[in-house]
Amino acid sequence: MERFEYTVTRHTAEMFSKLVYFCSAKGDCDLEHVPEAEPDALVDLLNRRGEEGWELIQLVFRRGGLAAFWKRRIASE
Repeated sequence: MERFEYTVTRHTAEMFSKLVYFCSAKGDCDLEHVPEAEPDALVDLLNRRGEEGWELIQLVFRRGGLAAFWKRRIASE
């Protein structure tokens, strides 16, 4: 039977050189105002964690940053 471990990481908007997701001062969020090149910071995060064996389950965007939910397979003993 496969076994997994899980973790949640939080990333403030300041952790990215450019915010990947645009949120207005009111808290309304959309992709309409995001320049095409800005997802690079998020791609770097995903690739770094992926190299460690973590699989992204979900991203939750908020005005101040994002939370990422991850899982990875635990090696059988």
